Amino acid sequence: MKLTVLVDNNTIIDRYFLGEPGVSYFIECEGKKYLFDTGYSDVFLKNANKMGIDLLTLDAIIVSHGHNDHTWGIGELVRLYTEATFEGRNLKIPTIIAHPDAFLEKRENGLTIGSMFSESQLRSTFPLNLSRKPVMLSEKLMFLGEIDRKNSFEAINPIGETLKDGKWKEDFVLDDSALVYKSDVGLVIITGCSHSGICNIVEYAKKACNEDKICDIIGGFHLLTPSHDQLTHTSEYITRNQISTIHACHCTDTYSKIKLAQVADLKDVGVGLVVEY
Repeated sequence: MKLTVLVDNNTIIDRYFLGEPGVSYFIECEGKKYLFDTGYSDVFLKNANKMGIDLLTLDAIIVSHGHNDHTWGIGELVRLYTEATFEGRNLKIPTIIAHPDAFLEKRENGLTIGSMFSESQLRSTFPLNLSRKPVMLSEKLMFLGEIDRKNSFEAINPIGETLKDGKWKEDFVLDDSALVYKSDVGLVIITGCSHSGICNIVEYAKKACNEDKICDIIGGFHLLTPSHDQLTHTSEYITRNQISTIHACHCTDTYSKIKLAQVADLKDVGVGLVVEY
């Protein structure tokens, strides 16, 4: 598997790409091509074009969860595919894979923080595979679906509200999911924001894949001014599970990275980074 960072809060030095506070990864695996999240704007498209990555050849688009910094770029894809179709260019229309709640309305302090497209609007352009259960994308790559939340220190506070069944309810971001790649040397976990809790995600990936060894975790850890309890338990979990390498980025603050670097080999992440497993 080869993963290229198209969007992150940071960019790799001496590589003149654009950054923004969002996530988008281009993934090549077993002859197929995937886009994991789309960031906040058209930055992922601009960076992909500069890298020579053709997003008209995608097999699927995976949405980690429905927040705007991971989904608003979908509008740019609608435009890209619509124009390519009108111009008669060769293209695939990829399937969007996400949790069933990913495209519900979301708000915080009266502001919209969810997808700008509803499920019904997206179906006019893309096939959708909305699943709470794990989805095998290839022999080695899996979308995890709804993550079991079993520990006491993660995912305990709502983030705004979501409109479900006609009512606004506290949003615990049940749509937050991740990818897992089954490498020859252990699992690689690919996250968006880890609202489910990074430790919950790893545990669920281990269960879904029947594999305990973790090779790497790349993505947001949702450690933004975390409580002492959460950061301590997270560090202990990484140590206990012998997770030697992590690529913590996006929604992981500097203090948390310093603490995580004390228990694992913390790698730098930015737009332009390419990692292969």
